[in-house]
Amino acid sequence: MATANTMRAIEIAQPGGPEVLREVQRPDPVPQPGELLIAVQASGVNRPDVLQRKGLYPMPAGVSDLPGLEVAGTVEAGAPDDLAQAGLKIGDPVCALVAGGGYAERCVAPAGQCLPVPRGLSMIEAASLPETFFTVWQNVFVIARLQPGETLLVQGGSSGIGVTAIMLARALGSTVIVTAGSDDKCNACLAIGADHAINYRTQDFAAEAKRLTNGRGVDVVLDMVAGDYVGREIDCLADDGRLAIIAVQGGTKSAIDSGLVLRKRLVISGSTLRPRSVAYKTELARALRARAWPLIEAGRVKPVIHRVFPAVQAAAAHALMESSTHVGKIVLQW
Repeated sequence: MATANTMRAIEIAQPGGPEVLREVQRPDPVPQPGELLIAVQASGVNRPDVLQRKGLYPMPAGVSDLPGLEVAGTVEAGAPDDLAQAGLKIGDPVCALVAGGGYAERCVAPAGQCLPVPRGLSMIEAASLPETFFTVWQNVFVIARLQPGETLLVQGGSSGIGVTAIMLARALGSTVIVTAGSDDKCNACLAIGADHAINYRTQDFAAEAKRLTNGRGVDVVLDMVAGDYVGREIDCLADDGRLAIIAVQGGTKSAIDSGLVLRKRLVISGSTLRPRSVAYKTELARALRARAWPLIEAGRVKPVIHRVFPAVQAAAAHALMESSTHVGKIVLQW
């Protein structure tokens, strides 16, 4: 039980497996200028949390050592100017993207990265939004410039990133093809809104993507795999196509046909969001509030929650994440 000026939190005792996550008492964080203090009710679980737990994803300088990149709760404290910047007041329900510290009963977040909980959503649903929505918006719509009428190929369509990409791209007028590792996951992606789903274990995704586009190829690929996928993605991209690499689950080395890159006029981009500036993330938040939040409130985009764990069971949540059997998001509840 937390006492005055302390909170429950989940820390990484040492690099290792899920069992190194443990509940501890920590001092309440204190918001600095530009930050709001959030009384956390739910925390999203993401693959970077797993990498951090393993010692493979160091925190940026000055960031809490606690894992957790997204939270939902109520605003507990903040300077009047910072509250005004975010269009919020004490007690408002919010969700926020944070650079760390999300696995805790209280968390500080830059005011510009706090968004109101969309109307009609629970705190658990809201906690599933920030990390995937910021990431997908940045990579698919800002960097890769997906347009209505174009075709998006999403690698790993059943992941949290994948289901977000499916729904946003479809809601904004694009065709969506996804890959997934089983027929059940493919069917789940189709139910969420994908136009086509490819079982990468039994089908050649590049050949299928070309077949589904009548040989033209796809306009944008959202890639969480990299490795030997990159060469095949270049093969199935259309002229003037864009490849956005956001993770390297398949390895960091890729063999590509540079001639195809030239002849097709392709653009290959890579990005990591965590170390970007608050100003950059604030601009993404503003775009989401203007473009994505109305889609959520209209019911055209809906959070997909696979399972909710009590926060003290964070180790079980991480084990599920690593099993890759989930569809959508995993959330911790405080």
